[in-house]
Amino acid sequence: MNTHDGGADAPEAREAERPGEVDAVADAPDASEASEASQPPPPGPAPVEPRTGVAALSLRYRIGAAVALAVVAAAVCVHLGMVFLHIAPSNTVTKAHGKAIDEWIYPEFEQNWKLFAPNPLQQNVAVQVRAQVRTADGGSRETGWYDLSAQDGRAIDGNLLPSHTQQNELRRAWDFFTATHDDDNRAAGVRGTLSESYLRRIVVLRLERGGAAGAGGAVERVQVRSRTTNVAAPSWSREKISTDPAYRVLPWWRVSDDEARGGVQ
Repeated sequence: MNTHDGGADAPEAREAERPGEVDAVADAPDASEASEASQPPPPGPAPVEPRTGVAALSLRYRIGAAVALAVVAAAVCVHLGMVFLHIAPSNTVTKAHGKAIDEWIYPEFEQNWKLFAPNPLQQNVAVQVRAQVRTADGGSRETGWYDLSAQDGRAIDGNLLPSHTQQNELRRAWDFFTATHDDDNRAAGVRGTLSESYLRRIVVLRLERGGAAGAGGAVERVQVRSRTTNVAAPSWSREKISTDPAYRVLPWWRVSDDEARGGVQ
């Protein structure tokens, strides 16, 4: 009996359970609705970051700040320019506006040093030489002036790597001579005599290389001079500078037999 009853009741029990299952399936949310529910809400407008610094000011204050910065920058540029002109060597600008520069500099910004020491050379100095030559037949003649500085200039012009000798040998020899002699070309001590010998050897060697004595001839005496010309003022300057050459002529120097035979190295 129990077995029969249980077997008879089983289908009914299973049927009784089916309506609940149907209700559960009916109550389950749709897949599309579930996916929509899982998605985050659409983003809203990005939050505006607060402005800082000058950008936080109003337009009127920003204009005021820009004007103040421009004034400070202009004042700094003017001050640097005035200091540069004050410490620079004398030039066209300082000669024309020297009083205004001094009024700006003194006394608060006084400088006790100069930008260049010594001042840049504002002259063209050419060293020239001529010679008295003993010819092969026993006669004597005098050459014209050889511009040795111009020869060095032509050798340097267009040369990307000129030698130290081409650039400085003759110039330094002349500077050595002028530094050890007075305006009357009198030597001051042993260094003055040494500078004469050094300069004479250089010019004799240049004459020998240039063939000034001719075939079979020899250089007996040489005379050196300098030709100094001021650098002309720029076209926009009202400064008047004489460009007439000034000469410094040295006495004749006798050349030793060894130097005359080309024994100078």
